Parts: sequence; C-alpha cells; structure tokens
Amino acid sequence: MSSSALSRRGLLRAAGIGAVGVAGSGLLSACAPGGGSGSGGDTRAKNFEFTSWSLGEPASKPAIERILNSWESGNSSKISTTTIPYNNFLQELSLKLNGRQIAGAIQLDIAWLAAIAQTGTLADLGAHAEKGGYTPAGLSSGQYRRRQYGLPWTTGAIGLIGNQDLLDRAGIRKAPTTIAQFEDALRSLKELDGVTPYAASTAIAQLGDIFPWLQTFGCPVIKDGKVVIGDDASVDAMTWYKKLYDDKLIAKDVDRNSARALFGRGTVGFYDDAIVGKAAALANAKSPKKLGPAMVPFSRPVLHTGDDPQALLWGHVIVVAKGDGQDAASRFALHTTSDVATTTKYFTSVGLPPATTKGLAAPDIAADTFATQWTRRITRTATPGPFWPYAKNAQILNAVAQQVQAALVGNASPKAAMRTAGEQAARLLED
Repeated sequence: MSSSALSRRGLLRAAGIGAVGVAGSGLLSACAPGGGSGSGGDTRAKNFEFTSWSLGEPASKPAIERILNSWESGNSSKISTTTIPYNNFLQELSLKLNGRQIAGAIQLDIAWLAAIAQTGTLADLGAHAEKGGYTPAGLSSGQYRRRQYGLPWTTGAIGLIGNQDLLDRAGIRKAPTTIAQFEDALRSLKELDGVTPYAASTAIAQLGDIFPWLQTFGCPVIKDGKVVIGDDASVDAMTWYKKLYDDKLIAKDVDRNSARALFGRGTVGFYDDAIVGKAAALANAKSPKKLGPAMVPFSRPVLHTGDDPQALLWGHVIVVAKGDGQDAASRFALHTTSDVATTTKYFTSVGLPPATTKGLAAPDIAADTFATQWTRRITRTATPGPFWPYAKNAQILNAVAQQVQAALVGNASPKAAMRTAGEQAARLLED
C-alpha cells in the first residue's frame, strides 16, 4: 500500500473498519470531502487543534489542560480541543482525517501509527525529533518506514499490577513467577470474600491482551510473515485462559476501565494495564492512601523457569496532521514530549514516564519506586504488537478477539477458536 493518501475505502481498511461499523457509528457524514480544517490550510497559523482521548479521562484531564493552558499563555495562541473515547478513537480519527475535518496535534497510540501514517495526512517530524533527546525505544515507537511521524510522549508496556495487601491476606508470600504459581495464587485469592482474583480483559475491546499469554505458552503469533495462531502452544494458552474463566478466577465482560474501577475498590488481586493504571485506579479509589503503597508491578509469569516474561510494548506519541497550524502544533508536540519540567509535572500527575534521557533522569522520576520497578520488571522484555506493522492490524485484532470470546463463552472449543483466528488473520494479511 502506498504512503500517499488512501481512498475512503482504503482508509477504512487500514483502520480496520468495515462498512457495518461505519454505518453503525453515525459517522458517514465525516467522510464528506473538502470539509473541516485539514490539509491545505494555513500551516503557519498560531492557533491549532489538539485531539486526544486522555482529555476525556478524569485522571489525566487536569494535567493535560495545564499543558495546553501553559502553551497558550506562553505563545499567544489558542488551542481548540477534541475528545474522542479511546475505544472509538482510531475509527473516528481515520474518518475525520479522510474527510479533512481535523488538523493540528493528535495523541496517538503507537499501535495505530502504521495505519494512520499510510493515509498520507501526517507531517514528517524528523527535524523536531533530532532536538528532543528521545530514547531509542521512544524514537522507534514514532517511526513508520523510517520516517518520524510521531514524537514519543511516553514509552512503556502493558503488564500485571497486583494488590500486595490482598496477596498478603491470601497468604501469598512470594511473587508468582511461573504459570503454575500464578494459578495457585489466583485460587488462594478466590478464597477471599468479594475478590476477583484476576480482572483479565474479557471484553472484545481489550482481548488483544491475549497475545502476551499466547507468547508465554510458546506461540510466536506470527513468524517469517506467516500467522501461526492455531498451533499447539496457542491452543494450550487458550485452554488455560478458559479454565481461569470457567473457574471464576477471571470475570466476564471486563475491559480496561472496569478493571481499573474494580482494582480501585480494593477487590482485585491482579489486572493488566499500562503504568498509567496506577493513577487511573487511584483516581476513583475508596482509600487511595492505603491502595497506593499496595500497588506493585509484576513480571508476567512464564511457562518454564528461565523464559523471558512477555509484555506488550505500549506508549503514546503525538503526531501532527498536515494543514492549519501545522508548524505551531509541531513545536507544541516537541515541547510537550521533551521539556523536562513539562514531562516531570505530567509524570507526577498521571504516572506516565517521559521518553527522553533527561526526563527519565529527573529526580522525581528516578526516585519513584513503582516506575523503576515497572521498567525493570515489565518494559525491559516488552515487544511490539505482532501485527502492528500491517495496515489491517485493527481488523486482525478484532478477528482474534472474536474467537477468544467465542472460546471463553463456550461457543467454540479452544482448538477450533484458535484455528479459526489464525485462518482469519492469515486471510487479512493476504488481502
């Protein structure tokens, strides 16, 4: 697929959106050509837009608003904002970019960069990246086909967070490091009244969390460009995951936000999240002063002692759409992601570490035990999503998620579900 602007049909494919999804979203009007403030506007304008999902989340909204207000007052400019819920973000952003209804700076999950970069609507930020002092991992998270489309706002991984108080009450004295030990720990937690041992993601929106477990059991997911889901290792992983579900060690219909809420109430032993999960869980916690010290990052258990713990690389970048305010938005992206004072305040507010060498060395960040443990236990062995480089990443994730859910609820056996998931993923790669 070329990096030039995609057709409307091509854009929807890149974003993983089918015709039914678009019709159901009520966003067909967003595809009208020539609308809005997209490419072709005044790139030198002082005013620009900022589009984000974090502006709609209570834990991060105040911190981002402070960044926006500081920029406005220091640069005599006005930033208009658009908030899109995370679970709808890629779909709505894709449609708005194609309809030229959006410009300026945009918060972007690194998993979506390839699909959005292929639309041809993003500015090249390579010159700005040279000034930021970013870590190699941070820089790479904003690159697609050797071009720097995103400046890294934070770089980390999705990993396990545990409640040490509950583990102590359950008699779990040592951190579980193997699958067998982890399952034993979950069964001990189940003995506590009103506790969900593991608030694993079982809702469609986050069932991509299954990939690190597939890899833990020895399934590489994709190898030499060939999808291998459906092999014995993936079936073993799905069988184990369903056992947890059937034995009520994990709950049904749990997504990231509901898991955070449950954890905040002190009723969850473990759940999967990014490092931002600490601030998000504490924002609505019943007793944040008690819960905070009890929150501990854990390496994902391994199948065999000596295996590397699996984790999904995670992070946000700021990209800039071509058009109105492009130059100012690019400078804003550089400032927001690399200015040490700005990134330190952001970290102390929401717990997201920066992606610059100087930022990570800032005293408030280097002294944070949770952040340093996270880097050592989780981010150290994290790997990118297996299908991120492919334009149909979102479609593949959805196809796999549908089959994982089918296995969990008993509509398909683990073997049949993994075979179907692998076949569908392979077809999508070939299309």
